[in-house]
Amino acid sequence: MSDSDDLFVRHDPIFAQKELLEINHLPDEGRIVGRDEEMKNLANAVNPAIFGQSPSNVLIYGKTGTGKSLCAKHISQRLVDTAHEEGVDASFAYVDCAQDSTETQAVQTIAAALNEQIETNIKIPDKGIATSTYYKRLWQILESRYDVVLVILDEIDKLEDDEILMQLSRAGEAGKVHNCKIGVIGISNKIKYKEKQLNERVKSSLCEREFVFPPYDGNQLNNIMEARRDAFRDGVLEDGVIPRAAALAAKEHGDARQAIDILRYAGEIAQSRGVSKVTEEFIVDAREQAETDRFRELLRGSTPHSRYVLQALTILSLNDGDGDGYRTSDIFEVYEEVCRQEGANSLSLRRVRDLLKEHAFLDITEQSRQSGGSAEGSYTEHRLLEDPEVVRDVLVDTIE
Repeated sequence: MSDSDDLFVRHDPIFAQKELLEINHLPDEGRIVGRDEEMKNLANAVNPAIFGQSPSNVLIYGKTGTGKSLCAKHISQRLVDTAHEEGVDASFAYVDCAQDSTETQAVQTIAAALNEQIETNIKIPDKGIATSTYYKRLWQILESRYDVVLVILDEIDKLEDDEILMQLSRAGEAGKVHNCKIGVIGISNKIKYKEKQLNERVKSSLCEREFVFPPYDGNQLNNIMEARRDAFRDGVLEDGVIPRAAALAAKEHGDARQAIDILRYAGEIAQSRGVSKVTEEFIVDAREQAETDRFRELLRGSTPHSRYVLQALTILSLNDGDGDGYRTSDIFEVYEEVCRQEGANSLSLRRVRDLLKEHAFLDITEQSRQSGGSAEGSYTEHRLLEDPEVVRDVLVDTIE
């Protein structure tokens, strides 16, 4: 083709500011809905930092899409701005622990985020130096540039060990830094993270304040999406689109991320069909796509055995078809066969029970206690809340 206009569309008839609907977009305060109390609590915990004093270390819990990362980033940026007004040099670093799960990866990410090589003359390479060297350079950066720093460790439960938590939470006590105060904000989907995964030696220094973010209700989700209406061009969204998307998301998970994804996918469906309006009929297809992506995100960074347990329940659900629920012992039997096929040693029945509880907390599965009468006693049944075919397809992608 000689004419580039045959290949590219120069005008987007649907979206005006599509970035407002992207996952990584950090909205301004006016677009953060339904989290006033949570932001107030978090700001109170780190408030001493604006005076150059030590902020409290914080652990934030909550299901996916409840605004944990959004609020942590927003409060951290507000703290940096306010501290600057008070003559205090502050900054924050964000680490996605699902991606940077090793101690070396995490400390490198923190050091790189806080470094200005022109000012410090310190180089932070992507790889190739020892973990201890990364730490030494990080301490040098903190001492030379900042009075206070916040480190956000998102999906903190994905860290391979607690060593970086020990290093950060006790850097001052250990004499690694003298002039800079460090605060840690840990974020986890796992409500039992502290009890199950955190080393006793770290708990006392890291877990000063803990907050739980509840799921959003329908009205909050509706307001969240209304605050992003200007992502679309005027007149593109039909009146019933946002209420329908909010109702679906609230009914299933109270997940703001999924609600916003539904809205974006609905717009993309309108684009692909060459129409000028986003209508309610697009919401069902958009919801299916968003649900698949939500589930894929939940499994991102999960352990192989967590996926094997879910695969076992999926196999039972697909083979049986009624989806009424399956006993832990039945799931464990299929799980052992999955492990054999994968060439992996199976975990204990007790550990599989724990993994099933984690899936239930994340709303992937549902647990219920059943009575088998005097002969059998009580037992637990588990059923998938997701479409088994969707689970199977996503598991195939993640396991491969």
